[in-house]
Amino acid sequence: MSKKLILIDGNSIAYRAFFALPLLNNDKGIHTNAVYGFTMMLMRIIEEEKPTHMLVAFDAGKTTFRHKTFTEYKGGRQKTPPELSEQFPFIRELLDAYQVKRYEIENYEADDIIGTLSLQAEKDGFEVKVISGDKDLLQLVSDRVTVDITRKGITEVDSYDPAAIDEKYGITPDQIIDMKGLMGDSSDNIPGVPGVGEKTALKLLKEHETVEKLLTAIDQVSGKKLKEKLEEFKDQALMSKELATIFREVPMEMAVTDLAYEGYDVDRLTALFKELGFNTLLEKLGYEGETVSEELENLDVTTVEEVTEDMLVSPSALIVELFDENYHHSDIIGFGLANESGEYFIPASVGLQSDVFVQWLEDQQAEKVVFDAKRSVVALKWKNIDIKGINFDILMASYLLNPADSNEDLSTVARTKGYSQVQTDEAVYGKGAKRKVPEEGDLAEHIVRKAVAVYHLKDAFYEGLKENEQLDLLMELELPLSLVLADMEAQGVRVDRNKLNDMGVDIKKRLEEIEQRIYELAGTEFNINSPKQLGVVLFEQLQLPVVKKTKTGYSTSADVLEQLQGAHEIIPYILDYRQLGKLQSTYIEGLKKVIYEETDKVHTRFNQTLTQTGRLSSTDPNLQNIPIRLEEGRKIRQAFVPSEPDWIMFAADYSQIELRVLAHIAQDKELIDAFQHDLDIHTKTAMDVFHVEKEDVTSNMRRQAKAVNFGIVYGISDYGLSQNLGITRKEAGKFIDRYLESFTGVKEYMEDIVHDAKSKGYVTTLLNRRRYLPEITSRNFNLRSFAERTAMNTPIQGTAADIIKKAMIAMSERLEKEGMKARLLLQVHDELIFEAPQEEIEKLQEIVPDVMENALQLDVPLKVDYAYGPTWFDAK
Repeated sequence: MSKKLILIDGNSIAYRAFFALPLLNNDKGIHTNAVYGFTMMLMRIIEEEKPTHMLVAFDAGKTTFRHKTFTEYKGGRQKTPPELSEQFPFIRELLDAYQVKRYEIENYEADDIIGTLSLQAEKDGFEVKVISGDKDLLQLVSDRVTVDITRKGITEVDSYDPAAIDEKYGITPDQIIDMKGLMGDSSDNIPGVPGVGEKTALKLLKEHETVEKLLTAIDQVSGKKLKEKLEEFKDQALMSKELATIFREVPMEMAVTDLAYEGYDVDRLTALFKELGFNTLLEKLGYEGETVSEELENLDVTTVEEVTEDMLVSPSALIVELFDENYHHSDIIGFGLANESGEYFIPASVGLQSDVFVQWLEDQQAEKVVFDAKRSVVALKWKNIDIKGINFDILMASYLLNPADSNEDLSTVARTKGYSQVQTDEAVYGKGAKRKVPEEGDLAEHIVRKAVAVYHLKDAFYEGLKENEQLDLLMELELPLSLVLADMEAQGVRVDRNKLNDMGVDIKKRLEEIEQRIYELAGTEFNINSPKQLGVVLFEQLQLPVVKKTKTGYSTSADVLEQLQGAHEIIPYILDYRQLGKLQSTYIEGLKKVIYEETDKVHTRFNQTLTQTGRLSSTDPNLQNIPIRLEEGRKIRQAFVPSEPDWIMFAADYSQIELRVLAHIAQDKELIDAFQHDLDIHTKTAMDVFHVEKEDVTSNMRRQAKAVNFGIVYGISDYGLSQNLGITRKEAGKFIDRYLESFTGVKEYMEDIVHDAKSKGYVTTLLNRRRYLPEITSRNFNLRSFAERTAMNTPIQGTAADIIKKAMIAMSERLEKEGMKARLLLQVHDELIFEAPQEEIEKLQEIVPDVMENALQLDVPLKVDYAYGPTWFDAK
């Protein structure tokens, strides 16, 4: 059998992989892109080359024997990015798991190790393949040694044998070192002869063969300047050749025969891939999960014709399978059940008609594990079934462990733990108009496989949360909240369709007026909604200064128009036109489309697993983003009305909650004192920053102080503040500096939290919600700066989000305890909106602030403002 040795330049391939792939990271925030690329390369080589022997060589340190010849050798190289350095231990671990030998030795480079072994292997009759990103290794090419140089990252290679080198360069492999001696190599800081590039070097070598022969025949070289250079830099050319020459007699402790490759250690490799989050590579390994995999493969599905009590044991994994992605009013097409007694598919017609099953669903004592509790609860509420006893939610647990992965699909979440046999819903039902329910057998298997996966996933997620100290966050905050949100979604908010129609007429009329005014100011009629036509009008006809260009012309984006405020009278009209257009399409027409005929309400969906800060968002419709800069935007809230006659809308919102959280987290004495004495925080900030007394604070000073107060919460830059206040960047920088001199606790917090994030890789809120920040050590300034601002902001914004969530749970419990009819309808940022009978308003004024202000004890008081009226607009 022929013997084949593969020799890999470890450092070179790791670098190539790192820069070829985007910065990937696993759920612990560890960068993994270089390891991933290295693994892909290793897999490809083993599959395609089928080596009998393998070794990966690494550089042992920065200093080698070449530095004695030339101290500046490899000088000027950029420092290895920390994001790559942290991956080398994993690459070494990867090789050990693959059972591929690796070697490094002080004073020598990886090239020298490869050169020594390739020479030895040639003599022993091996076929040798060298893999690197460095063309220096081409000097090793021979009849038995091929060198593959990676290009375009790591997936594509150029393969060199003697013929390929001759075709590309017109020289022999031995002459590669002569070429380097003459032209040098900037990547290794080998000087060569100044002014001699590849083309000249090759011409000289074709005529004179070697550097030595050339230097004895300089007189025969054409070109006065080139002659002078060769004469002047003779010694440097010889030294450069010596530096470029791979040393092939490294005193190694291993021989080629020690490098036999006999395959990888599947257990070690599986464990490493799981740790690194390489789920796709796990599949390539043929890995299909742990013990559960077998159970998912060999399902014993029982399709139930009648639900009996012996099937309903605790704990059970329950799947409430819906046909539509929008679960409001969606058809339930079946239930999946997995527990110690078996694996069951319960057709919807059987389950919904079964008193035994419905009673079990509504039994608080019957423990249920689900995927997406809120979705399951809402779907059953539409069927008048009030499910209870949910004590674990796999979706929510997955989100808390890695908030960057908003996995809404059980298949994806299951794969993160190695369970690959759960198909996506799209694969089973199809997409869009082609979506349909499959045959009952396929449907049963899909739903039951989901249930079995959920049943077995619980332990892994439970342990993960426990390890991260996030179990309370799930059990006491997010899971109870999902049930509150489910009530709110099912309840919905009544919308007055007539009011919307009237507003639509008013906005249309206002749009027509603004349109005419824009035409007058432009001196021409054009399509205002066309960025191209608008760009021509603004920057060519009206000669406004060009802020930004795009591939297709001038940019007319919102930030560009904001910067042009004051440059021409037309700009505010265009901004208003756009805002009103959005109101008309998104909110007037958009709201009408999502009003349910049966209820006259909108049933928004609250996204609980979307944002990395833990804030809630909403869709269909999005009620968090109604533009309120314009009066027309605020007036849209007039269409939201109570669902019962003579009821009232009641709204309560936290006052400056993020600044209060900042005061507590930063332990800033000045801020804490201001909030404890109920001072106007913006006036207090203006007093401290401008060094004036309270009565001397002007409205402009207060406005600037307010901008910096809220800006600091979001890690604002001098540029950002300058844009907000319309001042120069220098003035904004001074303002921020003065602020941080006044509030030393805040300054210390900002420095400490960034330092903390760099060492841990994540930040936490007061309730232990995590956000991983892999970019915080990035060499890219923009990525790093954004991560630093995020590190400062997340504990504040995330804690504020946690507080209002706690308040929602406590409010729901309090309303029930008091036996009140009032209902919580919406959460919008820091505001809660209720509807209640007229006679309960007095009671609400007492209990809502009490509950919200005591949701979490801080070193500063929380403050709540409230208002009420016949519509949401009036409750302000």
